[in-house]
Amino acid sequence: MSKITPTHLARAALVYVRQSKAYQVINNLESQRRQYGLVERARQLGWDDVQLVDDDLGRSGGGTVRPGFEKLLAAICEERVGAVVSLEASRLARNGRDWHTLLEFCGLVGTLIVDEEAIYDPRSPNDRLLLGMKGTMSEMELSIFRQRSVEAMRQKARRGELHLTVAVGYVKTDDNRIEKDPDRRVQDGILLVFRKFAELQTIRQVLL
Repeated sequence: MSKITPTHLARAALVYVRQSKAYQVINNLESQRRQYGLVERARQLGWDDVQLVDDDLGRSGGGTVRPGFEKLLAAICEERVGAVVSLEASRLARNGRDWHTLLEFCGLVGTLIVDEEAIYDPRSPNDRLLLGMKGTMSEMELSIFRQRSVEAMRQKARRGELHLTVAVGYVKTDDNRIEKDPDRRVQDGILLVFRKFAELQTIRQVLL
């Protein structure tokens, strides 16, 4: 029996589009095409009213403010949404709080969750279990990525190769060495500051 009922089809299907970083928005166009292509999937499933929510392009799903996600939750609470459509269900949120909030709201008002592979009904115990597992795995995946990133930075720090910022007057070369800025005006400006400090003996007087 189909999980999609006339009640679901009488409401809108909201296609949620998100990419975590601005770099992905500019360079990972194939992911955008696939996500925007979900509009057609929603129509094939029977929805006439299909709306895009793409306010969160370039925003992480790990806890930052996401106006698109907030708009989505508000529409669900107002019982205007028959289905939330995304490329992968677990991509809707990357932290447990947002994910379980979404599931609770969808379950309360009877909103389906649809991705490329399946249709989930949060009111169904089996579907709720699957969605819960997907959310947990997604959150764990994000945690592992962060842990690997931190460990990689620590390894670079141990080798003396971690340069997050470079002091004024210095530049980082292509081979990760720190050298004086080749610009003579920069060098002269820094030398002037040190000469003034040697003369006046206080930073306050130098800045004045």
